Amino acid sequence: MTRFAVTGARGFLGWHLRGAAQESGIVVDPIAVGAGFDLAQATADVDGAARAIHIAGMNRGSDEEVTAGNIGFAEQLASALRAAVTPPPVVVYANSTQSTNGSVYGESKARGAEILASAASDIGADFIDVQLPNLFGEHGRPFYNSVTATFSHLVAAGETPTVENDKELTLLHAQNAVDLLTGFAPQDSLGRLQRAETVSGVLSRLQGYAELYRRGEIPSVADTFDRDLFNTYRSYTFPAQAPVDLARHADPRGSFFEIIRSHGGPGQSSFSTTVPGVTRGDHYHRRKIERFTVLQGRARIALRRLYSEDVVSFEVSGDAPGAVDMPTMWAHNITNIGDDVLYTSFWTNDIFDPVNPDTIAEAV
Repeated sequence: MTRFAVTGARGFLGWHLRGAAQESGIVVDPIAVGAGFDLAQATADVDGAARAIHIAGMNRGSDEEVTAGNIGFAEQLASALRAAVTPPPVVVYANSTQSTNGSVYGESKARGAEILASAASDIGADFIDVQLPNLFGEHGRPFYNSVTATFSHLVAAGETPTVENDKELTLLHAQNAVDLLTGFAPQDSLGRLQRAETVSGVLSRLQGYAELYRRGEIPSVADTFDRDLFNTYRSYTFPAQAPVDLARHADPRGSFFEIIRSHGGPGQSSFSTTVPGVTRGDHYHRRKIERFTVLQGRARIALRRLYSEDVVSFEVSGDAPGAVDMPTMWAHNITNIGDDVLYTSFWTNDIFDPVNPDTIAEAV
């Protein structure tokens, strides 16, 4: 069993990391830092781990609090690394590109890198310093994590944000960031994974997605950046904007309705029959967009955000067709709750790749 010991595992980036690690069967042991730090427990967590990944940081507070937090967290992890009988062979630091800008935050992040590099040297571990740019992703905290989170929240709520400082941003999706931290992606891939966009450009993209998605349409996701940004936006629309209502046209010949309109990129449609009482699914996706549409019969579609106990469910029927789009990083399933065979259409934005299925088992 492969284990990663991770500080900040319950924060925004840590949540994304746990979801990515689970796909590869890797167990994540959270390490508490700050006031909750316990040296004996932290030492046990890093002992025998394949990687120690330091994500925890502080970017809010007074200058003194930010400095003490970022330096103190690194010193706490360093003490556990040195105390371990079998320390991890790799130590990874979720640093920031701001570590070179001379700010209080940047200087404290740079000092954290020095502390961890020294500890890694003492225990004979490789030290990987990943300087991350502006991160965005599903379920970031509005007005805290990033302008992308704030804009997504406001646009999904039907508001019109304003741009006060239209600067260029270097953006990286959280799933790409954790691929770098975990070693799933090589360090030299950072340049191609990140994307430059202005603040107004981000807002314009989000507003374009919203205009189409309110009609149940999928914007062009041929570009992986658009896919990741659209998935980020979708996380702020769920569950308030689900299911997607579909117009059903019926006459003596039968009925007709459109399942999906996609404005660009690959896609795959499939179809299933499910006998009464049977459940399909119980998995989640890191990047894939998936739509369930019941064509005939009655079903309950249930979803649970990873590492949460709250389940959201919808009862849908072919008599009043509605589509439910699966948010990324939410486990989901569909159960036939009727007396007849259930007919369901499934659409995804990518063509299934058995080598990289992006379909991770997880019960709702």
